[in-house]
Amino acid sequence: MDVWALLIIPIVTSVVIVFITRKWKNLSSYLSIAAVIACFFIVLPYLIEALGNPHMHGHEQAFTWLKVSGLHIKMGTFIDSLTVVMLCIVTFVGSLIHIYARGYMEGEEGYSRFFACLSFFIFAMLGIVLANNLIMIFIFWELVGLASYLLIGYYYQKPSAADAAKKAFLVNRIGDFGLILGIFVIYYATGSFNFGEIEHQVMAGHVEPWTMGLAALLLFCGAVGKSAQFPLHVWLPDAMEGPTPVSALIHAATMVAAGVYLLARISFLFYMAPPEAGIVVAYVGGLTALMAALMALAQSDIKKIIAYSTLSSLGYMVMSVGLGGTGPGMFYLMTHAFFKALLFLGAGSVIHACHTNSIWEMGKLYPKMKATGVTFILGSLAMMGVFPFAGFWSKDEILSTAFDSGHWLLYGAGTLTAFITGIFITKIVLLAFFGKKRYHGNPHESPPSMTIPLVVLSVFAVFAGLAGFPGLEPNFGSFIPSHGHHGPHHFNFLVAGISTLVVFAGILIGWKLYTGEAEPAHRLKAQYPCLYKVLENKFYFDHFYDGVLVAVIYNGIGKILNFIEVNIFINFLINGFAYNVRVVGRALRGTITGQLQHYALFMVSGVVVLVLIFLQYFV
Repeated sequence: MDVWALLIIPIVTSVVIVFITRKWKNLSSYLSIAAVIACFFIVLPYLIEALGNPHMHGHEQAFTWLKVSGLHIKMGTFIDSLTVVMLCIVTFVGSLIHIYARGYMEGEEGYSRFFACLSFFIFAMLGIVLANNLIMIFIFWELVGLASYLLIGYYYQKPSAADAAKKAFLVNRIGDFGLILGIFVIYYATGSFNFGEIEHQVMAGHVEPWTMGLAALLLFCGAVGKSAQFPLHVWLPDAMEGPTPVSALIHAATMVAAGVYLLARISFLFYMAPPEAGIVVAYVGGLTALMAALMALAQSDIKKIIAYSTLSSLGYMVMSVGLGGTGPGMFYLMTHAFFKALLFLGAGSVIHACHTNSIWEMGKLYPKMKATGVTFILGSLAMMGVFPFAGFWSKDEILSTAFDSGHWLLYGAGTLTAFITGIFITKIVLLAFFGKKRYHGNPHESPPSMTIPLVVLSVFAVFAGLAGFPGLEPNFGSFIPSHGHHGPHHFNFLVAGISTLVVFAGILIGWKLYTGEAEPAHRLKAQYPCLYKVLENKFYFDHFYDGVLVAVIYNGIGKILNFIEVNIFINFLINGFAYNVRVVGRALRGTITGQLQHYALFMVSGVVVLVLIFLQYFV
C-alpha cells in the first residue's frame, strides 16, 4: 500500500470521529484503534525489507507543493532504516496505548473527542517521521504541538490542566523559533530543504563548517523544546495533568522522541561541523539527565517521578547523539519507548484503582494487582538497566560512547544518573506495591483491555535489548549506524560491569530508605530539609521563570509597550486622526445646502485653485 496511506488514514479517522461518530463513543474508539493498527500493518513490509537489507536504499516520493520565482518546495516522504524504526515505535506502541485507553477512559466526558485527538496526534507524528524535507518537518512539528496542547488540556475544566497545556505550547514555541532560524540558515547555505540534497552538499564540503555548526545548533533548539532538554525542560512534568494514556504516548514513546529523531536525521551536520557543536549538545543532554534524576528523588506523584525519569532518559539520548553515537541513541530511544510506556500505563492502572497519584497513599498493592505489579517491576528493572533487561543493553551503549570517546565528565554524569535512577525507581516499587497498606477503599486489578497491553509491553521491555546483543551481526547498529562508524554495536564489558554495580548500589540504598515504614527516608528528609526543598521545588526553575522572566517581560517590558501602544499609537495617532476627521467633517457640514448654485460655485472655485497651483509650479 502507498506510504501516503499512513497519513491519510489517521487524519480521516480524526475528522470522521469529530463530525460523524462523536455521539457513538464505542464506535469512535474502535475507529481510532483500527486506524493506528492499520498503520502498523502498512509499516510491516518496510520493516521486513529493512531486516533483510540493513543498508536499505531509501524510498522517496515527492510532489510540488509551492513554486514561485526562486523558490521550489516539494512535499514528500522518505523511508530508510531510521524511518522504519520510528514508524514501528509510533504505530506499535501507539496501538497498545490506544487499546489501553479504551478501558482507562471509560465513562469520561469527551470520550470521542479524546480518540479524535489521539488519531490527530498519530497523523502529525507520522508526518514528522516520514518527512523528506525540513519544511514538511516544521509543519508537522507544529501540528504535534497542537495535538499535545489538546491532549494535555483534555481536562480543560481544571485550571492546572489548562495551564499545563498552555505552558507546554508556549515553551515549545521558544525552541521552535530556533528551529525555523536553523531551517533558514540551511536553505541559505545549500539552496534546498530536502535532506538528501542537503546531506550531499554537506558531505561534499560545499558548506562552510561554521555555517553547519550554526545551523545544527539552531535546529537543536527545536529538539531542546520538543524533547524537554535544559533549560526548556519545565513543561514536561506539568504535562502529567493529561490522562495517563497521553503521558505514555506523547511524553514517553513518541512526541518527546521527535527531537532525538530530528538530531539523528541531521547527524551528518554534526559530523561535518566543528566538534564544539556536538559537545554543546552532549553537555546539554548530560546536564538534563543528571538534573532530572535528582529532581525525581523528592517527588511523590507517581506520574511525575516517571516523567522526570523520561527527562533523564532523553538526556541520555541527546548526549549520545551529541557525541556522535546516533546508533546507540536511537537504540535507547527504541527500548525506552517500550519500558517507559509500560511504566506510565502501569502507573495509570494503579491510579485507576486507588484514585490518587501520591505514592504515599498506596502501598501493599501487589496482592490485589498482581498483573500490574509484575509488569511494572519488569519495566522498572528495564528502566534501571539491570541485566539482562532492555535498558541494560541500550543504556550501556551510551555510557560506552562517552567512555570510549574520553569524555569522562559526561561518562561520570551518566553513571551517577544510573545510580540515582536505581534509588527513585526502587522507591516507586516499594511504596506502591509493597510495605505498609496506605490506600483507601478496595483496589482491584484493571480490566483485560488495560492489562493485556501491559503484558505485551513487558515482553519487549525484557527482550528488545537483545537487538544490540554483542556478537550478533547484523544488530541494531547495522540498521542505524553512526556517521564514521558502520557496523554492529561494540559492547564494552568494563562499562557494563561498572554500570551494573552502580545500579545495584542504587537499588540497595533505595531498599534501605523505603522498605517497611520508610523511616530512614523520613529521617534523611528531616536532616537535610534545605536540600530536599531544593529538589522538591525542581531547583526553582519554575519560580525563576514565573518570578523573574514573567515579571520582567509581562509587568515590565509588557506594560511599557502597552503604554506606548495605547497612549501614542492608539490615543495620539489613530484617535487623533479620527478626531481631526470629525472636526473637518463638522466644518464642511455647513456646505451641504441642497442648492445647485452653491455646488457649482464650489466646483468652479476648486478648478480655479488647481489652475493657479499648476501655473505657479509647472509653468
